[in-house]
Amino acid sequence: MSQKVQMQNNKYKPESMISLEDVTIRYGKYEAVRNIYFDIPKDRVTALIGPSGCGKSTVLRAINRMNDLINGCSITGRIVFNGVDLYAKEVDPVEVRRKIGMVFQQPNPFPKSIYENIAFGARINGFTGDMDELVESSLRSAAVWDECKDKLKESGCSLSGGQQQRLCIARTIAIEPEVILMDEPCSALDPISTLKIEETIHELKKHFTIVIVTHNMQQALRVSDMTAFFNAEQLDNGSGGKVGYLVEFNKTDMIFNSPTEKATKDYVSGKFG
Repeated sequence: MSQKVQMQNNKYKPESMISLEDVTIRYGKYEAVRNIYFDIPKDRVTALIGPSGCGKSTVLRAINRMNDLINGCSITGRIVFNGVDLYAKEVDPVEVRRKIGMVFQQPNPFPKSIYENIAFGARINGFTGDMDELVESSLRSAAVWDECKDKLKESGCSLSGGQQQRLCIARTIAIEPEVILMDEPCSALDPISTLKIEETIHELKKHFTIVIVTHNMQQALRVSDMTAFFNAEQLDNGSGGKVGYLVEFNKTDMIFNSPTEKATKDYVSGKFG
């Protein structure tokens, strides 16, 4: 997929929050994704879809520099957030992760009380306001306050899986990011918990820009405004490896109902993946 075609597909231009400009990510000498271009719009939900091994999560982690924690991972190109190149030498990756929070595939509450799960991160990030109010507002925003309000001193690990994931979302909200990244946040959850997370996402996009990786195409349809479809091609170096690339990026309804590329049509119709 050429840069020219990718850019032609990107016709919908609300205000951009993050721009990926010719991004290539490597693990050592191995290219995981190559020449990625697209703009993530502000206050929208952008879904990253595609078959396993196409680099969706690698791209997601690059947006808040989580890949910095992986030995041998390197990036070329630019990821621009509010006009700032996130990989410029003067940029503090810890500050990047405060502005661009992340919710992981498996719920990972701290081994602390529900209250301290919210308060701890806020406190170390310098919050000096009314902590009780912050805890309540964060839990309300993540649609888990009613289930937690009478047991704030109990361990966050005592909650159900779906409640734990919403607690992790609340913990992310508490440090007041501008962007929330979600890496398959519902893959370990039952259908009822998944529905609650999706309802939460719809509410959160009123205040946050959200990027979600999902293997569930129906979920992408339900929650996202924009969708980026990634695929992978075989490397020609004899290694047997694959490199991910962006096939198409557009409004979600266009990706699923009127895709430009045959590969997109085949994927969303279930012919592969």
